[in-house]
Amino acid sequence: MSDKSPVRNSLSYRDAGVDIDAGDALVRDIAPDAKRTRRAGADVALGGFGGLFDIRAAGFEDPILVAATDGVGTKLELARAVGSYRGLGIDLVAMCVNDIIAQGAVPLFFLDYFATGKLDRAIAAEVIAGIADGCVECEAALIGGETAEMPGVYPAGGFDIAGFAVGAAERGTLLSRDMPAAGDVAIALPSSGVHSNGFSLVRKIIDIAGITLDQRIDGIDGTLGEALLAPTRIYHHAARTAHAHGKITGICHVTGGGLVENPPRIYGDDLALRLDCASWRLPPIFDWLGHAGGVRPVELARTFNCGIGMLIFVAEEDVARCLTALREGGEPAWVAGELVARGDGPAVEFLSLDSWPATS
Repeated sequence: MSDKSPVRNSLSYRDAGVDIDAGDALVRDIAPDAKRTRRAGADVALGGFGGLFDIRAAGFEDPILVAATDGVGTKLELARAVGSYRGLGIDLVAMCVNDIIAQGAVPLFFLDYFATGKLDRAIAAEVIAGIADGCVECEAALIGGETAEMPGVYPAGGFDIAGFAVGAAERGTLLSRDMPAAGDVAIALPSSGVHSNGFSLVRKIIDIAGITLDQRIDGIDGTLGEALLAPTRIYHHAARTAHAHGKITGICHVTGGGLVENPPRIYGDDLALRLDCASWRLPPIFDWLGHAGGVRPVELARTFNCGIGMLIFVAEEDVARCLTALREGGEPAWVAGELVARGDGPAVEFLSLDSWPATS
């Protein structure tokens, strides 16, 4: 007996919420951005099944590869509220390559992952343009990525991004935890603001304060939203300058966990960082977050970078030369502390923490 039921209308992937044509158009949109990240070892041709990189053409003889992956957290939500997305791309690159730099390596190439419920080409292209900006800044090639349209997984207008970076160093030149020693000096490099960590607390403080992102705060340049969305700094050139002018024993990228959790990751359990909080002024955005949220200084230091995006540990005899080179290169670096033998105290000792504005 034959089936006489009516034939159902033909379905397409678009009917299920995925627009292949829009994805193809996005690849064409971003091709010029990828092209401007070209460097030795990568010709940056998009569209293949994998990105290629020739590490020998990049000048390495016996390299060790260093990989890092990260995202930008709930900073996404503030960017969406403000309608400004390009800085997120820079954030994404910075969060990955700064970790590679902290190992003593140089970044080589980058891949991105953009996932959304419904692809908005303009937003995706803006984010990826920012990724290209970051890659150009750190001399890494954007050799590929993935755009995933997943209706039902992300809410309307929602998306997430992740990055993956690979760098390299010649064998025997990477930094390790056994290199820092008591007496080494911590040179601080300033952050551009909150960077890309602690935004769940930032958003909670905004809610408590009953303030909007388009408002202006005394002492903060621009609107609150502009200050919070300032892109994460990339420390590629500063780190290379430091390596060229001193014996670098360790580099700390100050990310989630702030000035409490990150420094001990790069030195042994027998050492402590004595950090002088009077050596720099707490930037106004952190001052505001502390006051508006009633956040104690020690909690600020455990959550945020508090104005220090990277710490470079240098042998004492090389400090002056390293500082001079950094400052001549436009980096407003300063001495923020030193490594000392650890007794029964914490891994990071904060001196003059009470010099920061009271927040409780």
